[in-house]
Amino acid sequence: MCAERAGYSGVGLLSKLAIDGVESSLGVKTFDVEGRLQLARVGRLRIANVYFPNGSGQERDNSRVPFKLRFYRRLHKLLEPYKQDGLPILVMGDFNTAPHEIDLARPKDNQKTSGFLPEERRELVRWLETGWVDTFREFEKGPGHYTWWSQRFGVRERNIGWRIDLVLASPGALPYLRDAAIHAQVPGSDHCPISVDLDDSVIG
Repeated sequence: MCAERAGYSGVGLLSKLAIDGVESSLGVKTFDVEGRLQLARVGRLRIANVYFPNGSGQERDNSRVPFKLRFYRRLHKLLEPYKQDGLPILVMGDFNTAPHEIDLARPKDNQKTSGFLPEERRELVRWLETGWVDTFREFEKGPGHYTWWSQRFGVRERNIGWRIDLVLASPGALPYLRDAAIHAQVPGSDHCPISVDLDDSVIG
């Protein structure tokens, strides 16, 4: 799913299993033209493949934060009926927000940086408070685990990073969760891959 503006944003889904259907609309044109969502059905499992907006704006003035927060709320509203029905759902991708201080190397230095603003964290924590589960934290409680590093100043080598790529699981998916991991050793991008392992029976 590509954005109208080439090279700006977009998401893609590759599956070894048959996909029963894919939707790509949040029902709001200003969101949809940026190509940020794929909602796929694989049996009973729902997978929301998402590239959440960055709030920084072109001038690094946090001007896109309101847009970002509206996107968070709209997607939460869209997925809530599926969650209430007890379906197994995974929401995965670049959330562009570190949920807690433990999720970035220098939280005190980034209190006014998009990705760790109080209002951004509140919106993400609201997901967690309404039943969504941060899968990685089900298996790893400690610090020092990041998924994104600036490409400047050699910060990746020093592991000065942020954990902004997440997989959230609905309560209906949690019983099938077997593992969640960050693959920080994999090069090729300023982000690294993340993964979850689910029992095959999640598909139904």
